[in-house]
Amino acid sequence: MVRTLVLTIDRDNDLGVKAGIRGPVIGRKATLTAALRLGIADPEESDTNAILGALHHHDRLNERSEAGDAVEVAILTGDVRVGPRSDRAIASQLDEVIQEFQPDTAVLVTDGADDEASLPIITSRVRVDHVEKIIVRQSRGIESTYYYIAKAIEDPRWRAKLLVPIALFLMILGLGLILPGGGALIGAMPLIMGIWILAKGLGWEQQLERLMIDMRESATGGIWSSLLWGLSIVSFLLAILTAYQVFYGSPADLEGYVVETFSGIESFELDAISRDVAVWIIAFDQALTWILVATFSFILSLGVLRWKEGTFTGQSMVIIAFGAVVYSISKAVIEVVLAELGGGDYALEFTTVSETWGLPIFVLLAYYVLRTAVESVTSEAGDDGSNRFWGI
Repeated sequence: MVRTLVLTIDRDNDLGVKAGIRGPVIGRKATLTAALRLGIADPEESDTNAILGALHHHDRLNERSEAGDAVEVAILTGDVRVGPRSDRAIASQLDEVIQEFQPDTAVLVTDGADDEASLPIITSRVRVDHVEKIIVRQSRGIESTYYYIAKAIEDPRWRAKLLVPIALFLMILGLGLILPGGGALIGAMPLIMGIWILAKGLGWEQQLERLMIDMRESATGGIWSSLLWGLSIVSFLLAILTAYQVFYGSPADLEGYVVETFSGIESFELDAISRDVAVWIIAFDQALTWILVATFSFILSLGVLRWKEGTFTGQSMVIIAFGAVVYSISKAVIEVVLAELGGGDYALEFTTVSETWGLPIFVLLAYYVLRTAVESVTSEAGDDGSNRFWGI
């Protein structure tokens, strides 16, 4: 005894949208009714031919079946938004059909590659012996290029893929002809087309779509993260600009900056030392604050997204604290080095040493306490079987 299931798949749910029939449709009578209602609602719908093809295959298997064999036909419907949502609906309906009929093998009847994309879902649940594609024979007039272009324009799924590239191509060509010196725009068209073909070949559009879905699902986190990213980039550019100004500044300005910034340095004579070494150290010192802001903004942007996803573990706070330690120690080391290079010795008095190294020591202790607290909370979360917690 062999139980065979003949399946046809309506992945974009035309049956539900146009005929008002909800899947799964099980049985010959119900399937025939669905085909008639869909054909009346839209005579040009190719899914009607796929359903009739499934009925034809069902009847042919019934005629050839031996005593005790069973043949059943069913229609699975997906969702208008073809993709993961549609595939989940098809998988759920297939489980329902399998639970009711308990097939040994299956035959899949489709009208094209779009429905065949669900074949892995079918094969993961039941053995598929045969896949049959229904191709409708049309007259020469209907098969003309104009007909297919017109149908593609009417279909919302193909409209954006067909019209948008053509519109962009014509807009760039028009601007290149109208604007003076527009040869660069016309020359950019092959570059844009090459980038688009490369993106299609490497599958970047799926990654971009996944990124847009993630940002849409966490809009607030995406906005804050984008702002922090922007702040990080601007701070990095300001660090470069600040260092550039130091390299081309006057010696008097550099001497005044060192004396005003570091309390442990009372005088600084640039001519008494190697100018190149001093300029590099002062440039790094002035750019250090902007570098710190850029780093903190980048880390906070990642922390915001993790907090929105519920995977925040407090490591971002530890990294920020470590950055504060590096910053404070760097400022102290720079002060000592500049004092030695400026022609004078660094005063080893209690007041001078405490002013220079007091803040780095305090920040180092605070970092130790914060890291200990984060590790403690993380270990407690792990004991409960969860690695997620919402901060300290």
